[in-house]
Amino acid sequence: MGVRFGVLGPVTAWDDAGDTIDVKGPRHRAVLARLIVARRRVVPVELLVADLWEDDPPGGAVGAVRTFVAALRRALEPERPPRAAPRLLVTEGPGYALRAEADAVDAWRFERAVADSGTLPPREALARLEEALGWWRGPAYAEFAGQDWARAERSRLAELRLQAVERRAEARLAVRPAAEAVPDLDAHVAEHPWREDGWRLLALALYRAGRQGDALAVLRRARALLVKELGVDPGPALRRLESDILRQAPHLDPAASGTADTVWARAAAAYDRSAPPGARARLESTVTLMRDLAVTGGAGLEAAGRHRVAAVAAAEELGDAELTARVIGAFDVPAIWTRSDDPAQAALVVAAAERALAALPPDGTRARKATRARLLAAIGLETRGGHGPRGPEAARLAERLARDLDDPALLAFALNAVFMQSFGRAGLSGRRDAVGAELITLSQRHGLVTFEVLGHLVRLQSRCAVGDFAGAGGHAAAAERLAERHERPLVEVFTGWYRALRLDWTSSPAAGAFARVEAAYREAAGLLDGSGMPGLERGLPALALLCARVRRGLPPPQVQDAEGHWGPYEPWIRPLTLAAQSREEEAAAALDEVPDPPRDLLLEAMWCLVARAAVAAGHREAARRARDALAPAAGELAGAGSGLLTLGPVADHLAALTPLVRRASG
Repeated sequence: MGVRFGVLGPVTAWDDAGDTIDVKGPRHRAVLARLIVARRRVVPVELLVADLWEDDPPGGAVGAVRTFVAALRRALEPERPPRAAPRLLVTEGPGYALRAEADAVDAWRFERAVADSGTLPPREALARLEEALGWWRGPAYAEFAGQDWARAERSRLAELRLQAVERRAEARLAVRPAAEAVPDLDAHVAEHPWREDGWRLLALALYRAGRQGDALAVLRRARALLVKELGVDPGPALRRLESDILRQAPHLDPAASGTADTVWARAAAAYDRSAPPGARARLESTVTLMRDLAVTGGAGLEAAGRHRVAAVAAAEELGDAELTARVIGAFDVPAIWTRSDDPAQAALVVAAAERALAALPPDGTRARKATRARLLAAIGLETRGGHGPRGPEAARLAERLARDLDDPALLAFALNAVFMQSFGRAGLSGRRDAVGAELITLSQRHGLVTFEVLGHLVRLQSRCAVGDFAGAGGHAAAAERLAERHERPLVEVFTGWYRALRLDWTSSPAAGAFARVEAAYREAAGLLDGSGMPGLERGLPALALLCARVRRGLPPPQVQDAEGHWGPYEPWIRPLTLAAQSREEEAAAALDEVPDPPRDLLLEAMWCLVARAAVAAGHREAARRARDALAPAAGELAGAGSGLLTLGPVADHLAALTPLVRRASG
């Protein structure tokens, strides 16, 4: 295997026989460690000097580094012939690099083992993690704890180790008696009391060991600690577990879950044997499965989108317009966010739906009317955020057909499309509130759980738009209750962001309070990881923090790569960031080119950013455009209709624009 290196503890090296290599003194080990941190990249000699002698490098520091490198080369490749080029510690350009193999550094192997464990069955994951955790001999880069160059890597590896400990506990709970995991988890939370996942696993282990009272006591201890020391409530996972334990939810029992898994596997196998290959029924059944897959969130949501497009293409290949229409229309998955996760996929679905509409026979049977309504609703949903007339027209036609047919499920789907197309101008939160109210009533009457959740989230957004955070909180709680009962994990993404927004709006302007707001938004951003909603995730965390700062009169954060940092919101943020840097001419040029924002939940927020930049740069035309666009929303909070963030009252932005617009008119 060659030379191996250890940094999960004191920095050391071993030869291929497993014997320790003498890497000389502390400066030699520091050079070796610094090169390992660089992960095979070149570290310039000047940077090595600065890192090794942080305060006052001696005059011969460069020569000393070269001496250390030469000694390391002799130690690491003792059999290298004289004048032969080194293969491991190489000179390249202005510095040195350690070209260690991928398996040669214990930290690199550990990182890969933790990642691999997420794809393995519990028994294999447990064995892999126990082996990997056994590689630790102490804190990472132990003798360099005080060095700036090691700090970030030490912190990253320490966090990864804690994740591995928690994953090992989760795997152990799946394959061994729960009581065995309790002592280690108890010690884990005592040493790391801010790790909510540790508390969750300890409570779950106690519950599965038959100690329900102790499990609840652990969760309450965690709550008290978080509230007292950090001033924050437990996250969604801990709250959900407490609720599940109180009602003794069946899924907490691994035996019951195993039974459900067995039933699923047997039913799927039976269907696979019975339905002939290529059968049209397979396509329609697949779409029904994908609809359920989509509401699981994360990888399920992304996979459902990909497979949906493939199913539509397969249906079109059969040349059956009605089959294609049923495949498209059966995917009636509620949607709350007005920016598409995958515009290319959406465009393919819309094009196929239009072709199917054109090919359907013109007769007006009830079945064909319902099929047309579903296709129109799909078009209305998938053209969200656009500027053309087709989306709103399709949503209205779908709603009309659904009402004529008196079909509750179809009407709920059509109302979702109506919601997605209710952003033709600013200030329409009242219209969306009415849609949400009808969705709730309709769904409760006919048992349409996913659309009932949608209705509550729509009303959460619309109540936030008018500053009714108490009303919004009631809808957040209702949505969470439904999500817990019916396993809809994506709901916590939106309710978690709502709570960050509420804290943002109600917090005092004091510096300490704003730090809590920033922390709340960063915690909410964590809910987006793995959610499977890139249309929501891209640029949102940075945008929320920018809005929170701007609303308080703080300068927007400056970034090196604005396009990558701000995601799809960059065109409306860029003029403001330029103006904040006193680059008024560039800000004015950017305002000359700024397009109308997409017609979505952040329409008012984007216009308010333009308004701020127009005032700062004295740009009268942009001020007039922003004033005209924002005027219908004068009674709302800018951006709060998203349920995610806010720039404060639209009226304040209009007032700031007035003098500039008057001068333009004069």
